[in-house]
Order: sequence, then structure tokens, then C-alpha cells
Amino acid sequence: MSTTGTALRQAVEDAARTAASDEDDDVGLVARAARGEEVLLDAAWGLADRRHALPMTPRHRFATASGCKGFTALAVLSLVADGTLTLGTTARSLLGDDLPLVADDVTVEHLLAHRSGIGEYLDDDADLAEYLMPVPVHRLVSPEDYLPLLDGHPTEFGAGERFAYSNAGFVLLSVLAQRASGVPFHDLVRERVLGPAGMTSTGYPRSDALPGDAAVGYVRVDGAWRTNVHHLPVVGGGDGGAYTTTTDMERFWSALLAGRLVPDDLVAAMREPRPTGDDEAYGLGLWLFDDGTVGLAGEDTGVSFASRHDPATGTTWTVAGTTAEAAWPVARAVREALAG
Repeated sequence: MSTTGTALRQAVEDAARTAASDEDDDVGLVARAARGEEVLLDAAWGLADRRHALPMTPRHRFATASGCKGFTALAVLSLVADGTLTLGTTARSLLGDDLPLVADDVTVEHLLAHRSGIGEYLDDDADLAEYLMPVPVHRLVSPEDYLPLLDGHPTEFGAGERFAYSNAGFVLLSVLAQRASGVPFHDLVRERVLGPAGMTSTGYPRSDALPGDAAVGYVRVDGAWRTNVHHLPVVGGGDGGAYTTTTDMERFWSALLAGRLVPDDLVAAMREPRPTGDDEAYGLGLWLFDDGTVGLAGEDTGVSFASRHDPATGTTWTVAGTTAEAAWPVARAVREALAG
């Protein structure tokens, strides 16, 4: 192992112990970092399934929460590439009479950049131990199932005026993509993103029928650890919920930046910084950082996930945890160790 890999492993081991002390020893964690063909770190800690005491392994699938907004963005941009949509296509042109409070000038580009101003259906600042979904979660399978959730929320600001992170915007993108293409959203993502990237272990399994190699998310409810199956949509959608692996995320970044998913001009548009008012910038479906890295991240009940790629060095790292907080000490340790 290289000197960088040795230092990285030590820093991450310390951070994993911190995460375990903050949660408990069974919290599941997975972390991987690679620079080109050189694997710097490939490790896992804790349990993937508390009920069966199954250890987490580096090859386990894990939930991404909002981390898969990048998949949604690429599915939509693939429709831009083939002329089915444009960045200027309005949501109204595909919604018809649905969601009348979505302003007529909201475009695909506004939605991709979190600058649409549409009303939010989900409070990102709420206590994740609460049952936040306003309808029974088993009903949320297809994008069209979300229309009652998206309806009735007044516009918060004019389209394009500013950045406001929006789960509703990415759910709406999944509705638009499905209607424009005539292809079910999950099939569209598989055909346009996951398949071309070679992400064979990534998808949208039902939370009540997870494959055996999928890690289970947990949340403390009334002092006891419970699975998150009653807290999140039974099938992930436009704003989050896909499962992936650390190695599939390496394939994702490689395919994206090589122009194998959408043409180079659209990759450039995804990476064009748009200020957010915070330290990070946002492009179209991607977080953009001052150090030149691009990233995806997500946090939800029983889920914490971060993945970044540095185009300058070819370094990719991914960290995920089975609680809403577990991944963050490890992700910080990876980021700082790689920065030197």
C-alpha cells in the first residue's frame, strides 16, 4: 500500500471509531478511494443487517438518498441530447392541467439547477426520526404517484431568481422525463445511465424486498433502532432512493466525464458553476467544489452518502452509512487525508 493509502486508512479507521461512538458499534459503514487503477482504500465496518448480525462488506449495496439526483439529471439530459427535450422546455408543456401552482415559465434547466422556485413537498430540516411522508409510503412507486404530494404548494420565488435546494424539483423532472419519453422513469435511468456506465449493481429495489447484498438503513425511534422501511418511499424516485456500490460509483464518474452518458457539451453544462449562497456551487445535478472536485451527496432517514471525483488526478472516493449521520466523520477524514 502506498504512503497515501496507509495514512488514509489510519485516518479513516479513527473516523469510523468516532462514528461508532456517536451511534453504536453496529452502525454500518463502507468507504473506498481509488486514484486511477490504484486502490487506496476499500473497507467496511459494522453491520449491514442488525437483525441477522450480517457484517458490512466493501461490496454491499447501499442507499444513496439524494445522491442519485445525478442519475435523474443524466436521464433528463440524455433526452435533451436526442432532441426529446431542451433545457428550455417548460414544465407546463408536459404537465397540462396538472400541478397548476407550478409557474408557466419554469424550465427543465431551472429544475436541474434547483432554481425553479416551485413549492417543496418535503421539509429537509425536519427530524428524520419522524414519519415525514404525507401519504403511505407503499403507494410511492412511479413518478405519477407523487402528483398529490407536489400539488398545492405555492411558488416560493420567480423561476431563475436564486438557488433553493428542491426535492420536489427532481421529482417533477422524473415526471417530465417519463411523459416526454414514454418510458417508465426507472427503465429510462437503467437504459440511459446505469447500463451505459456499466453500473450492474445499481438500481431502485423495493425497500420491502431488498436483495440480500443490500445494507439496511436504521433510525432511532423511541430509543430503539428500527429499519427505515416505513419512513421512505417503497421505491426510490427522481429525488433519491437508488442503491449502488462503491465500485459502481467509480464506473459512474468515469463514464460521465468521458462523455459516454451524454455529449461533452452537456457534461460541460452540468459542470458550469451556479452560486448557491454557500461555499459550494451547483451545476446541473452535481455539486461543484472549490478544489475542482465534483460530487453527489445524500442524507435521509437511515442513509448517509457522499461520492466525489477529482478530474485532475483521477481520484474517486465514496463513503456511505446505514444511519443519517454515520458517513460524515468518515467522509471528512477521506477528504482531508487525500488533500494532504
